Amino acid sequence: MNKTSSGPVRTAILIVLGLIWLAPVYLLIVNASKAVDAYDPAAVWKPSGFSLFTNFQDAWDKAALGGTLLATTLYSVVAPVLAVLIGAAVGYAIVALRLKYGFVWFVFIFGGTIFPLQMVLMPLFSGYASSGLYDTRVGMIIVYTAISVPFSAFVMRNFFTGIARSVFEAAVVDGGGLFRIFRSIYLPMAGSALAAIFILQATFVWNDLLLGLTLSQSESVRPIMPALTGLQSTYGGAALPTVLAGGLLVSLPTVVLFLAAQRFFSRGLALGQF
Repeated sequence: MNKTSSGPVRTAILIVLGLIWLAPVYLLIVNASKAVDAYDPAAVWKPSGFSLFTNFQDAWDKAALGGTLLATTLYSVVAPVLAVLIGAAVGYAIVALRLKYGFVWFVFIFGGTIFPLQMVLMPLFSGYASSGLYDTRVGMIIVYTAISVPFSAFVMRNFFTGIARSVFEAAVVDGGGLFRIFRSIYLPMAGSALAAIFILQATFVWNDLLLGLTLSQSESVRPIMPALTGLQSTYGGAALPTVLAGGLLVSLPTVVLFLAAQRFFSRGLALGQF
């Protein structure tokens, strides 16, 4: 098959795959927009009315999302920022400073991603309960930061490897201190990679369910995803359109974040080589 004939075929395949990917999104929006009394499980593909904003309000009130929104926003900003800075510092120390046993340290830090999160939930819960960090915002920030650091270190090590060693040597010759070189040269050069890591980690924190269920319980501390499960646990009082509207509502911030920072995210993916 020559290139001329393969073009339409490739386009058709991409269109079909795109439609398959968009089908769940269509079902979510259509059924979240239906009035509660008009929902019919046998007609999920058929639009019927538009009560999306009413369902938004219903989900917001029944799941008490307002009390968890501030806490989730705090976790999704502070923890990724700390993880990005720590990961950048690790990459800088291993690559630029040529830390002794740097690769061993890198493997040790990245080893935090090897074990499934479910394996450490019980020890983590016990440690939090005995140290007073359970059901506190500080405790949630600490665990989200710790979970995000290994991936940040992995990406930043790869990125800093692509910076010529002569850049660091020239900065040292010019009298730059190690911290100043990191702050004034390496961090600005890694702006796109830092932005990409932040977006990925912020999305992970925002969408987290397991850690939030395990390590928090009060409305002022619990993340928004565990709060949303309240709609499902009290399913008799929340119709399916309300549940779907709640899921759509809490996913909007991450969609907006990706759309707003799409250019930085794409550039960071390319530069970070991950």
